[in-house]
Amino acid sequence: MTLNKAMIIGNVGRDPEVKHLDKGLAVVTLPIATTERFKDKNGELREQTEWHNVVFWRSLAEFVERHVRKGSQVFVEGRLRTKSWEDQSGQKKYATEIVADVIRLLGKRSDNDNNNNSYSQQESKPNTGISDSIDDIDDDLPF
Repeated sequence: MTLNKAMIIGNVGRDPEVKHLDKGLAVVTLPIATTERFKDKNGELREQTEWHNVVFWRSLAEFVERHVRKGSQVFVEGRLRTKSWEDQSGQKKYATEIVADVIRLLGKRSDNDNNNNSYSQQESKPNTGISDSIDDIDDDLPF
């Protein structure tokens, strides 16, 4: 058995642009930044940002084009894929990217275009039944 799973929460680095390949196949590639905050050996707060290339295909790409903007905070789940090629000097180069299966918009609902805040490649339409904020939970809970 094997497992290839990646999950990140980060901020989108630019507005998405959908490209249509052969037969209208939609694809979006976005840079998403994750930032680690830590104290160094002198006790000073430091930040280290890692950029991830994330690829969205088909209807997921179209959802991203409609609802995601530069600066949006998102949760992405997918799998890692490494591509290789030779540069002009014949050197072998590698790039690792996340091929997304799920995206969830985070932050306040007013930050998003509408209430469609989650989408997965397996779904036929966005999932709007999940609360994305503790403020959205009904106060009439039985406990």
